[in-house]
Amino acid sequence: MPRQYRQHVFKPPKGATDILLIRHGESQPALVDQPFVMKDGHGDPALHYNGHLQAEAVAERLKLLPIRAIYVTTLKRTHQTAAPLAKVLGQVPKIESDLREVCFGDWDGGLYRIKAVERDPIFLKSMQMQEWGVIPGAETNEQVKARVTAGLRRITAAHPDELVGAVVHGGVIAAILSIATGAQPFAFMGASNGSISRIVIDNDRMIVRGFNDISHLD
Repeated sequence: MPRQYRQHVFKPPKGATDILLIRHGESQPALVDQPFVMKDGHGDPALHYNGHLQAEAVAERLKLLPIRAIYVTTLKRTHQTAAPLAKVLGQVPKIESDLREVCFGDWDGGLYRIKAVERDPIFLKSMQMQEWGVIPGAETNEQVKARVTAGLRRITAAHPDELVGAVVHGGVIAAILSIATGAQPFAFMGASNGSISRIVIDNDRMIVRGFNDISHLD
């Protein structure tokens, strides 16, 4: 029988870390003149009812995978999203503060959402330029990418040859996938709440294996 050459099936390289990037569930709506509670310069809303349902769906989707650790940020909505998965896996989430959401400066605490809906000229300029730093007092793209990269390096150093979950934020997912692919800064903006993206990090190389998987959500 002649030798057969089957199609390649992807496997993470030896020593690499496989990371599921889970966007937190939907959080409470912003209200005019009633800003969110702040934590370390960031708005810190709790999950909306829909967000809790999304968190349960994430847990159901991932409960049989060999996830060795769950990471969350300093913000409440990531802890609440991770809670159902942590419960079924019998794990205590670890905090990686450098994966927290983009700091929107003067527009944090919920005002960013309002400005976006109102199509504020500064918001539109930020979207056109694909630069967070246009917003007064906000982090720049480079600042976000630098700290996100530092956080990922700590996770990969702790988990070679392992699968981990990281419950993070939409702006962070966009930054990570921009770094990984060389795409424009906002190319991956808009990951759905409760969605799952996937990257494999092999030393300084990032391999994108999925973006915005919502097959587990209604």
